[in-house]
Amino acid sequence: QVQLEESGGGSVQAGGSLRLSCVVTRYYNSNYWMARFRQAPGKEREGIAAVGPGGRDSYYADDMEGRFTISKDSAKETLFLQMNSLKPEDTAVYYCASDPNYKAPGSRLNSQEYRHWGLGTQVTVSS
Repeated sequence: QVQLEESGGGSVQAGGSLRLSCVVTRYYNSNYWMARFRQAPGKEREGIAAVGPGGRDSYYADDMEGRFTISKDSAKETLFLQMNSLKPEDTAVYYCASDPNYKAPGSRLNSQEYRHWGLGTQVTVSS
């Protein structure tokens, strides 16, 4: 069974940085998409960024690129999300997700397209 193990969340002051990690285990091959989502209290889950199979191509939500950088270490099957210049409105539970199926443009940050999910990690940004 596929497992996604997340780490790196925590509390930080506005303007600070955090790096989230997500290790994928028990996948049957390396051809899978990975993505990061977040969900703030009372809000819908929103996509942040995604990485295609092999980790070469990355895709961002319109308002996420710049402060957030997604990357993948394929050898270690680990996804990273570097978050800089954090703001209080970035406070949320951050989730890692993966799926083996091709993602067409427009669907890569749709949470319903992803089959496997981590448990989430809390990020709290104080002002």
